[in-house]
Amino acid sequence: MKRLLILHTNDLHSHFEMMPKISGYFNEARKNWPSEQVLTLDIGDHMDRMSPETEGTNAIANLEIMNATGYDAMVLGNNEGLTFTPDFLRATFKDHARFPVLGSNIYERATHLTPDWLLPSLTIERSGLKIGIIGVTAAYPAYYELLGWDVTDPLAAVKTHTELLRPHTDLIVVMSHLGLPMDRRIAEEIEGIDVILGGHTHHVLEEPLLISGTYLAAAGKFGQYAGHIELAYDPAQRRIAQFQSRVVPMTTGSEEDSSVAELLARFRIAGAAALDEEVAQLREPLRLDWHGESPLGNLLAAGIRRWTSADIGLVNSGQLLQGLKEGRLTRGRLLEICPGPINPCRMLLSGADLQQALEESLLPEFMEKPIRGLGFRGEVLGALSVDGITVEWDSSRAPYERIIAVHVGEELLDPGRDYVVGTIDMFTFGSGYLSLSRGKEVVYMLPEFIRDVLVRQLTDHEAIASSHSARFIDQNASAARG
Repeated sequence: MKRLLILHTNDLHSHFEMMPKISGYFNEARKNWPSEQVLTLDIGDHMDRMSPETEGTNAIANLEIMNATGYDAMVLGNNEGLTFTPDFLRATFKDHARFPVLGSNIYERATHLTPDWLLPSLTIERSGLKIGIIGVTAAYPAYYELLGWDVTDPLAAVKTHTELLRPHTDLIVVMSHLGLPMDRRIAEEIEGIDVILGGHTHHVLEEPLLISGTYLAAAGKFGQYAGHIELAYDPAQRRIAQFQSRVVPMTTGSEEDSSVAELLARFRIAGAAALDEEVAQLREPLRLDWHGESPLGNLLAAGIRRWTSADIGLVNSGQLLQGLKEGRLTRGRLLEICPGPINPCRMLLSGADLQQALEESLLPEFMEKPIRGLGFRGEVLGALSVDGITVEWDSSRAPYERIIAVHVGEELLDPGRDYVVGTIDMFTFGSGYLSLSRGKEVVYMLPEFIRDVLVRQLTDHEAIASSHSARFIDQNASAARG
């Protein structure tokens, strides 16, 4: 029997506080195994630009800590592939990664070739076994094409590379940044795969799944767990004879790797220094309200409308985490209040769908709705902030009957007409307000995030002044005051 230890992580999303613990656990596990029997893999989304260490060091902190942890390979996740430009990724990975990066379904759009800093597949020898490794990432073609990528059907890529590798290897391992439903499909539909290490949907498999002869494992999210697989391979039978998989909690009592902790401390200082760059001087504070209209929300909505050349601007106030004080504003402070990798977009939206979202935005259950995934890094959805329209409403009326009139410029909103709306990519996937996902002719605008939009607004004194103008007018409150 030939024995193999596979250590794996996924979806750390720049939770640097967990990285010394992970490295410490990997070091401890390696003490009990000969180094030539250990394989260490990351299944993508290690980098997240909401983190000051990542943003402030241009993701160098992530790669150097991965180097120090001793990873043998990683697959590119969508958080890496969609939040950084191809030129940035090429330079950063080529200069700093001391391990191969896989992208079995990623090609340069101009040449349809695998970029020179990625590998379509990899064969590693461990424990006298030839291990073929495939790495696939979730396909978001509308986004990737704008960045100059072709990201193809991952199942087809896995099938192709499995057929190429199988005759020359003992084991096939797929690093899958696709999510558990897709991992199940791969196991069910493609023969010849021994192990699928999963990510993307942040699922935890405390014990392995065995589907059609393929083992599935995954270690959750944010470094809360590390994956630990021990297997025995029978060369005579050319199959896995024993397979044990578990996830190990990286609790506060876990022993840390002091060298990684020291490295992290240095990168925190470097990141903070880089993010201390001034981006604006504010003459006045800008208030934020998740439960109603506020100047900072209005300012962002106006910026998105302007950025997208739209008639109407829409954004949920929950994208912003705090208001701003007057005085010096830095990149770091902007990252704190607007951390999500959310992109602006433009669409055609019917007046009826717009009015439905506006009605929902007035309801507490929508304002307080928790949102997960799709780049959102806030706490709750929050109310809609708007620009280009004024909404007359009555807070005393029944839900979905509160809006009296919506004016687009000087004209009444026409439910049957399509309007050019500037908004955010998250809405197009049905997150938050379902009616906003019904937009047509959607154009995503990459690589800028909405915080880049906000920077331009914060240096425009006229835009700041107009952000105090009311977009929502509560006739019931006006009557009470009158």
